[in-house]
Amino acid sequence: MKPVRSLARVMLSGIFVVSGARNLRNPERLVPAAAPVTDRVAPLIQNLHPRIPTDTATLVRANAATQVLGGLMLATGRFSRPAALVLAATLVPTTAAGHPFWNNDDPAARNNNEIHFLKNLGLFGGLLLAAADTEGKPGLRWRAGHRIDHSRRSVKRAVRTARREAKIAVRSAATARRMPG
Repeated sequence: MKPVRSLARVMLSGIFVVSGARNLRNPERLVPAAAPVTDRVAPLIQNLHPRIPTDTATLVRANAATQVLGGLMLATGRFSRPAALVLAATLVPTTAAGHPFWNNDDPAARNNNEIHFLKNLGLFGGLLLAAADTEGKPGLRWRAGHRIDHSRRSVKRAVRTARREAKIAVRSAATARRMPG
């Protein structure tokens, strides 16, 4: 991994590791803000599996643990592309619950939440770039297309060779029939 990529990933993941660890230790401070979002998500989670806990504190902890793990994976470069996608997914409920500037009547609070909302939007964009980064190597789509083209050329080559050998075999058989014997 190049130094710029390594540094950028560490810098991008830092906020997720730090805030995730803080929220994992003390989720109760976020419960009032997260409750409106978790109340909407809880029925969907219950539909997936009834034994999955849906209380707000547990969902905040799960989100925080996911952010810590994803941040560490992104920082170390291990499964960085999937980690970036997971972190981007955790940003959606975090931003919706933590910075709903559209609900604020106080101009100062509205401005503060709007700034944090836009900051999270910028982080989301950085995570999407990290998820798309192939580190200069060809992407999966290119490799698949390249393999398909290579296979087509190999099949065409094999068909030409088979035709050539069939012609030689026909000539040899015709020559052998003409020989006395």
